[in-house]
Order: sequence, then C-alpha cells, then structure tokens
Amino acid sequence: MRRAVGAAAALLLPVTCVGCSAPDLALCDGCRLLLTPRPHPVERSGVRVWAALEYGGVVARVIGAAKDGGRTDAIEPLGRALAAAMGAALAEAAPTPGCAPGVRSGRGAMHGTVELCTIPSTAEALRARGYRPVPRMLAAAGLRSAPVLRQVGVRLDQAALGATERRANAAGGLAARHPLDGRRFLVVDDVLTTGSTVAEAVRALRRAGAEVVGAAVAAQTPRRSGAPDTLSEYPGNTS
Repeated sequence: MRRAVGAAAALLLPVTCVGCSAPDLALCDGCRLLLTPRPHPVERSGVRVWAALEYGGVVARVIGAAKDGGRTDAIEPLGRALAAAMGAALAEAAPTPGCAPGVRSGRGAMHGTVELCTIPSTAEALRARGYRPVPRMLAAAGLRSAPVLRQVGVRLDQAALGATERRANAAGGLAARHPLDGRRFLVVDDVLTTGSTVAEAVRALRRAGAEVVGAAVAAQTPRRSGAPDTLSEYPGNTS
C-alpha cells in the first residue's frame, strides 16, 4: 500500500530516490536495503554508543537529505534504524537477561522507566531546517523525547571542526532545564563522529542528578587509519 501511494504521488509531484537519485520513488528498494539496521556498539569520548548504520555512501546521502535537504520523506527509514539501535542499547542496560527496560514516551501515560533525551538544535540550525531531525525520527517510530536539555553559550557549526575543536566546542554547551533526580535517560542522536556532543549530553544529565543508561544513534562515522583531523569531507555531518 505504501509503495502504491508513493507511486501515485510521484505522478503528481515527481521525486527521486534520496540515496541514488533514481526517479519516481522517495527511496528505492536497493537503497532501502542498505538502510537495514545492524546495531553495533562503538566507544567515543569515553561513552559507549549503539549505532544502527555506518555513515557513508547511501546512508550519508539519506541523512544529509533528511537533515539539510528538506527531504522529510527520508526520515521514516532512519527512524526505524534509530529505534533498532535504541533497542540494543536498552537490552544491554537490562538488569537481567531478556528483560530490557521500557521507554517512557511523550507527556502522557507511563510506558516504562527510561526516558529519551535528544540533543537540542541550535537556533541557527532550527531556523535553517524548520524542524528538528531527531525528534522527527523518533516520531516515525512512534516515540517522543523529553525536552530536558537546553543550549547554553555560543556553539559553532561542527561540520568543519576537527576532533579537538569539536570537543572544545561541545564542552559546557548543554545544561538541564531543571533537576532530574531519580529519572533515567537514554541519549539519542542522528550521527556519531567524535562523540563530543553525546558525551556533553551525558555530562549535563548526570550533573542534574539523572541516571544515563546508554546512548544510541542512527549512524556512526567509522574511524579509519590516516583519517584527517578535519571532518568537513563527510557531507551532511554536522553532529
């Protein structure tokens, strides 16, 4: 049914695949297959993070289109990937095998014991995009985050910053809106590179009295031998 609706919409408003530019589909079968989540843990900036995908190629193009290209039709598969990474992180945080903590979603009924915390967008990014990508990804998975963190001070766009500069830029850049004693959180984001932003979110939550049970991202940028200090070569990656 979804494919039929997409094909009908393409007749009225032609689209191209966000991953490979093939005509008439928002996401072709081949690119959708490459977005199949394969949760795996990585460690960055002293934080263990579960990622669903590796950032690069089709994955990078889809994330770039969803974040900065106005292609909100690319968000749904990224939401599924992020949900898979979150599930792996929660399973690892479980006190006993086979008993993963539940998730508290939104402002209504309690669905469990863990809340989701996203990184707040800078004012400049929100004005440019008109929406917050990670909360949109969560919404695609039927989830919502708790808006407990806020930006403090001046934070630069991280796209052209090296690893050391990213850490300095993120340090002290987040604070809790109010005390969080007794609350438990899973930190979620879209792309993990150096891990400085996720580490700052963890620090801010813990400083406010919260327990952080883990972290999850849709994709992580693999480290490779001889990689340059400047990360601007990775298109669409501003996390």
